[in-house]
Amino acid sequence: MKSKYAIVILILLLLIPVIVLHRVLVNQPKKDLDIFVGVDVAYDNVEEIKMLVDEISPCTNTIVIGSTGITYDLQKLNDVCQYVYEKGMYFIIYKVHPLNDDLEDLAVQRQWVLDAKPKWGKYFLGLYAYDETGGRQLDDADYQVVGDWKADNQTDAANKYVSGLNVILNHTIRELLGAENLPLYTSDYALYWFDYKGGYDVVFSEFGWNYSRQLNVALCRGAANVLNKDWGAMITWTYTQPPDHKSYLESGEKLYDDLVLAYENGAKYILVFDSNENYTHGTLQPDHKDALKRFWEYSADNPRPSELPSDRMAYVLPKDYGYGFRGPDDTIWGLWTGHEYAFSFEISTQVGGLLEEYPNKVDMIYDDGLESGSMYGYSELIFWNGTVIQ
Repeated sequence: MKSKYAIVILILLLLIPVIVLHRVLVNQPKKDLDIFVGVDVAYDNVEEIKMLVDEISPCTNTIVIGSTGITYDLQKLNDVCQYVYEKGMYFIIYKVHPLNDDLEDLAVQRQWVLDAKPKWGKYFLGLYAYDETGGRQLDDADYQVVGDWKADNQTDAANKYVSGLNVILNHTIRELLGAENLPLYTSDYALYWFDYKGGYDVVFSEFGWNYSRQLNVALCRGAANVLNKDWGAMITWTYTQPPDHKSYLESGEKLYDDLVLAYENGAKYILVFDSNENYTHGTLQPDHKDALKRFWEYSADNPRPSELPSDRMAYVLPKDYGYGFRGPDDTIWGLWTGHEYAFSFEISTQVGGLLEEYPNKVDMIYDDGLESGSMYGYSELIFWNGTVIQ
């Protein structure tokens, strides 16, 4: 009888180091990269999210939990976060203005945010706060930061946008939800410079529709460089309804190309948006998951060299020029059209020519508080009015 107990004790002693080692390995990032690669799961289905995490955890290291159906249901949120954490993956949580005026519920939500960093450490990256504020300013009168306020001119619009966004982020996210010390993330397809000035720490440039990827990289990367921020890419819908392959996303082959493009242009975050239009289910198909796997292998086999602004030039836009860059007649601050400003066509033509000649060697910045004599690391500054500084 004693020998049986001795054998059991010996087995337990042998298993303890294995269990400890397993816990250590589980809670390590899936890959020691300088980039965060993953998926924004913007739907309210815990089991479907877990299945997706199981599938992609070998070839990604980051999840954005992007549905308020989960992020404001703390039982679901804790379940998903712990599951992602135990896979050794980083995660970002989507939060917006508290969904009701219940002060008790708000206090609970705030406490969750305050507890998250101590609980999950470096794997909890921060909060994804609101979405496409710049794009909505251009395209959606119902959700403009500068809407009913109107604006006398571009400078007035820029000041109101930046100050209004600061108030929104500082009050609803940093103050009410206790995120004073957390990075704030968002995705957008326009006005990146002003998003950063409004309070975001990281902006994901959206790759979607038929918009120029390289132009949006130039705008987002340039803003991040001059304003000392981080940037990334969010690959989102190409279609407004699913075509034959049953996904709003581009094909797997094109997705792979976009992943590589973001990587080769220096993005720190490279994410794929996964949701249908009702935010109820994911849309990633097998060819998209295969693209993520192929990209993971590509990034391992092709470590990118230190990315320096000195390898690029910067095109300097007029101060406060809140233009959408989707054609000469695109809106400026959602309040005026490009043809109302004679230089819009000229600027579009100049930028298009530079991007065609030097596809990944151009950033776009603003003549907004630039220090005299500073090149911000660039080899050349080309101002919209013809001035060139080398």
